[in-house]
Amino acid sequence: MLNNSIKMYKITQLQNLIQRTISLNAKRKFSVPLTYSCICGQIYLKNTHHRYEITRVHSTQSDQHRQKVVIETTTPKIVYDKLQEKVLPDHRHIDVGPGFWKDKVDPYLKLARWDKPIGIYLLYWPCAWSIAMASVPGTVPLQTSLQTAGLFLIGAGLMRGAGCTINDMWDRDVDAKVERTKTRPLVTGAVSETQAVVFLAAQLSLALAVLLKLNCYSIVLGASSMLLVVTYPLAKRYTNYPQIFLGATFNWGALLGYSAIQGDLNLAICGPLYIGALAWTIVYDTIYAHQDKEDDLKVGVKSTALTFGANTRPALSVCLGVSALSLSLAGQAADLGMPYQLAVLAYIAHAAQQIYTLDMENPEDCASKFKSNASVGAIILMGILAGGYKKYMNNIAEGKNIQDTAKSCLFS
Repeated sequence: MLNNSIKMYKITQLQNLIQRTISLNAKRKFSVPLTYSCICGQIYLKNTHHRYEITRVHSTQSDQHRQKVVIETTTPKIVYDKLQEKVLPDHRHIDVGPGFWKDKVDPYLKLARWDKPIGIYLLYWPCAWSIAMASVPGTVPLQTSLQTAGLFLIGAGLMRGAGCTINDMWDRDVDAKVERTKTRPLVTGAVSETQAVVFLAAQLSLALAVLLKLNCYSIVLGASSMLLVVTYPLAKRYTNYPQIFLGATFNWGALLGYSAIQGDLNLAICGPLYIGALAWTIVYDTIYAHQDKEDDLKVGVKSTALTFGANTRPALSVCLGVSALSLSLAGQAADLGMPYQLAVLAYIAHAAQQIYTLDMENPEDCASKFKSNASVGAIILMGILAGGYKKYMNNIAEGKNIQDTAKSCLFS
């Protein structure tokens, strides 16, 4: 009688123990199969693919009348063999397969637009132009110019990502109403606001580390651009010409690259270069904005695409003229000669073809024309390098002391 009472008491204790374990484990998320059981009943196994299989458990007795719970599987195993509270360990693991990249990494790539590198190219080209122009009149080593160009490429990737993150944080309510942007990570919830802030802080911290590699003049000049970076996304809400603010922000590298090499600015070169790049940005971003003009009109977002409207072609032609003239003056101030001016003419032909063949009612054509501007940056850079090389070779042919005359560190 006493033994039967003890046995029933132990079984009751075991049942309570298992129920407590079920309650604890039910609150956890596991990426491995788990078993939640009850005595002499049916249980369900939930695996990582969310399929359910059915099995049975039963209780047995062992030596010294200890209660055991056995799961009937291919190889029966003991789950509990003691009457003591024991919580199954949380064997978590990180699955770094395709699902991990899609769910955990891809939203951040999209938030920073790193899956669309065209923005990095467009941000980097003015930096590369100014670095190359600064290298022409200087006497710095080739390694210095190349290292600086590499740092600016990294910085362009980070700052473009930071700018896009800030833009999406400001525009989450607007993006939800625009067809092209309604699947962005902050809109869908793939990235929370807190996660976006942390991600932004990480990008800006890395960008600051890159900036601190430059001279003091450039550090101050680079830091001063942050006001534009943070406030640009608001321009489209309050001005009809947000592309001007974008151009002012996006082409800061036309100033910063020169100072990174020379230690200060030559405004005769950097001023026209900056204005020319800014006007170029108005051209390509107006083309880009024509993709969303109908949605922008509905939600109250402003752009030069809406402002120019039917006059887009003549307006962009004026911007192209300002851009080409400014770039030409910058090359003249840097004494880059005919090779560079020919590159400017090639740029005019390329941009004019975009403007006058653009189908403003076709979003796909707008996107294609916008992306083609990556080659514009390469055309101008090739002109700078060709002009610098010709100047360097002319100095050698004339027997000038290269150390005392304007020479290109890219060809020394």
